[in-house]
Amino acid sequence: TFKNTGFFWVNPFMNKKKLSLRARNLDVEPIKVNDKIGNPILIGLVLVWKLKDTYKAMFEIDAQTMADSKGAGTASVSVAGRMNAFEDFVRVQSDAALRQVAGQYAYDDNEHDTNELTLRGGGEEINDQLERQLNERLAMAGMEIVEARINYLAYAPEIAAVMLRRQQASAIITAREKIVEGAVSMVKMALDKLAEDGIVELDEEKKAAMVSNLLVVLCADEPAQPVINSGTLNH
Repeated sequence: TFKNTGFFWVNPFMNKKKLSLRARNLDVEPIKVNDKIGNPILIGLVLVWKLKDTYKAMFEIDAQTMADSKGAGTASVSVAGRMNAFEDFVRVQSDAALRQVAGQYAYDDNEHDTNELTLRGGGEEINDQLERQLNERLAMAGMEIVEARINYLAYAPEIAAVMLRRQQASAIITAREKIVEGAVSMVKMALDKLAEDGIVELDEEKKAAMVSNLLVVLCADEPAQPVINSGTLNH
């Protein structure tokens, strides 16, 4: 195999085949798989690959595949035809590797273990594992993955609406927790300030009523409608 430029003497009875050693992009269409907890998801990836060992690439991949890619005999296959055959091989192996990696992780954090690595939050770790899986599969064919990245990730259409409602519910619960925490802090501050400045003395019953009213006002979704008491506290 000649990889360097220059002049070389070659036995004229040898057969020559040209191949491209340049890096090539491959955009794998999203496929439907089940994640670790069984949810159907759509996941796709984009990768950069190139030939590393031309001898393995030519002898480990079936020559009939190359002939079928152009609909011609093996001897008349062009460089483009050979590279298309290699690309088909990479596409099939990347599909298998993507299914394997996606099945090992959940799509998103779940209520049982929020520290677990997920497809949505894994980032570089998921991409690195996907790249390793692909390199292991393609090493036998003399190919190398330069970079592999997940470029599409979503729930399958049949559960997308349900999962959206679940995410909205989780967001609402988290927001409510912050609101209640802030409201309790503000009520405590108000009671301490009233007692400290001696503005008004409240018994336990009136403190409970004040706490209830303040919590309703602070935690309500809509602005409260005030009711002015024209009487006295002792009345």
